[in-house]
Amino acid sequence: MAFDKKQIVIAIPALDPDQKLLDLLGRLRQSGYTHIILVNDGSAPEYDAIFCAAQQQYGCCVLHHCVNQGKGRALKTAFNEFLQNFADKAGVVTVDADGQHQIDDINACAASLWANRDKLTMGCRDFGSANVPLRSKFGNILTRHVFSALCGVKVSDTQTGLRAIPTALVRKFLATVGERFEYEMNMLIDCKQYGVQIVEVPIATVYLEENASSHFNPLLDSIRIYSVFFKFIASSLSSFVVDILFFTAFTALLKPVLPGLYILAATVLARLISSAVNYLLNKKTVFQDRGKNRYALPKYYTLAAVQMLCSAFFVTKLYSLVPLLNESVIKMLVDTVLFLLSFKVQQNWVFKGRKEER
Repeated sequence: MAFDKKQIVIAIPALDPDQKLLDLLGRLRQSGYTHIILVNDGSAPEYDAIFCAAQQQYGCCVLHHCVNQGKGRALKTAFNEFLQNFADKAGVVTVDADGQHQIDDINACAASLWANRDKLTMGCRDFGSANVPLRSKFGNILTRHVFSALCGVKVSDTQTGLRAIPTALVRKFLATVGERFEYEMNMLIDCKQYGVQIVEVPIATVYLEENASSHFNPLLDSIRIYSVFFKFIASSLSSFVVDILFFTAFTALLKPVLPGLYILAATVLARLISSAVNYLLNKKTVFQDRGKNRYALPKYYTLAAVQMLCSAFFVTKLYSLVPLLNESVIKMLVDTVLFLLSFKVQQNWVFKGRKEER
């Protein structure tokens, strides 16, 4: 059965838009969409005429931020309006204000929403196309591979703004952290936490004027997008420093007392201290596991025990083979490898439990 466009709400965050936004609104109206939420995310006063036209000529529900708060916050404002006044509809399709999303592609994503009421639909671009600006091609391809490797979510276009979100998921994504461009990335991370499947719909790859209208800051917004990775590295480095300091201290204390077992004993004692620090940081800050996941702690310490024994075993073996190297130096090399493995295990097993409904 064909989907009913009157059951689909279009949400558009906009900052300093131009005539392309009004052209987009005209095409949406002509195509049959009757509900459009437009968020003015702190645009300069000279753009007021654009928003007045959107409201008066195209019947948009226009919401205003007095100052720029970021794309993530603008989307949340639209989602909040949707839940207050359109919660009986099928869902929301988010569209960028710069006119790069084609009506046929918006329709395809809306149709996918209609057919997949429990999944997130994403309109994904082909970055192999010749018309893609170099900075966009490089940035998106890099982000896609890093995101897949570190977060375990495989999506061909992690930064697309064309997304179709069923009503059941809008409330969940309203609670997703992030105020700016990182919000859309965090939405994908939450999909994994909630167990939500992602449906990809191929769309046209359109870059107008070399993507000059984009408000994406390659440096600052990339830092925000990769914040979850940086947090894990910072957490691991903090606990790593704690572990090495205590390992070095315990090694010096126990070597005269337990000449055959001092590395194992020092590893165990140091890891008991550092693992407590690491668990709390990862649970609360990195993976943001706020749910009542009673299995997280035993899983974590099962992993910590295995990691600790592997560390002690390989440090002992390598030290016997290369006695000229200091035990702490060998431990740093071994634990670097174990650190990479630990991230994937924590991500896919320890803190995999679904987030608590909020």
